[in-house]
Amino acid sequence: MYKDSARRYWLTLLASGGIILAAAYMSLTNGIFDMTVADVIKTLLRIHPVPEHDLVIFDFRLPRLVIAALVGLGLGVAGAVIQGITRNGLADPGILGINAGAGAAIVIFMFFFEGQITGTGWLSVMIRPLFGLAGGLGAAILIYIFAWRGGKLDPQRLILAGIAIGSGFGALCLYLSLKMNAQDFEMATVWLTGSIWNANWDYIISMLPWLLVLIPIIMRKSTILDLFQLEENSVKGLGVATEKERSILLLSSIGIVSACVSVSGSIGFVGLIAPHIARRLVGIHYERVIPISGTIGMLLVIVSDFIAKTVFAPAELQVGIVISIIGVPYFVYLLFKARA
Repeated sequence: MYKDSARRYWLTLLASGGIILAAAYMSLTNGIFDMTVADVIKTLLRIHPVPEHDLVIFDFRLPRLVIAALVGLGLGVAGAVIQGITRNGLADPGILGINAGAGAAIVIFMFFFEGQITGTGWLSVMIRPLFGLAGGLGAAILIYIFAWRGGKLDPQRLILAGIAIGSGFGALCLYLSLKMNAQDFEMATVWLTGSIWNANWDYIISMLPWLLVLIPIIMRKSTILDLFQLEENSVKGLGVATEKERSILLLSSIGIVSACVSVSGSIGFVGLIAPHIARRLVGIHYERVIPISGTIGMLLVIVSDFIAKTVFAPAELQVGIVISIIGVPYFVYLLFKARA
């Protein structure tokens, strides 16, 4: 049985990787400016480079593809961790209010500072994502404070605190948005619905260290997540420092979500859908659920972004809207399944 589950895991990982590569090929070659696969390969390998191809690939399509992949990876992994900590299959990074906190910080930046910071330097490019990151971490601190009761972190209280704080930040976003001028309001709305149209390499550099540091920490704690599916007293009886381990896992997932939201806006449902699909494909052990959840998240965001930028071309949807169209029916399905 172990060999069968291992074989299924590797087959799923290889199949997901193949589909991701196919989606990446479609994303790089299709658009308003169509390119052949030979053009893309020559551009990437620097064989007889053409300035127009360099511009399309390195300035527009490749950064967008990489950010879509990293955001999907991060949200998928974080969603699996949060569902494991709370033992709630309907938990999602967006429910914890992290997205709302980052969104509120971005709207505050747009309201008070938009147009005042000029130039093309690193700081002028990164100031908005840094605000989003600070907002996400600030929301996480508030949620952590309210969810801490009796010297320990209460998983159910965590979700309730996240919903309440997310609603508060959402109300703040709405209030500030209505006070903005029309142009800034449109930009805020695009960002809050989830968009990676303004992807660039600086954004990638800003979020990559968070993923490189925190995902390995989570993978090392995958067996702890398996134990968290037992009753609290049983986990403590096995010698697990539950509060310490839960805090490490929660803070790691919060850091990942904050980094993702800071560059892509509020993309929902990825952290909800990806872990469910992963568990159906490879079982309940988090050593396998976490990588598969990450690859499913990558696939969801890459495909949704491709749909967003091509279906209504030259107009473009926000990737968050496309994922919501996919996610809402699946969420309703999960609700009916949970009732049954």
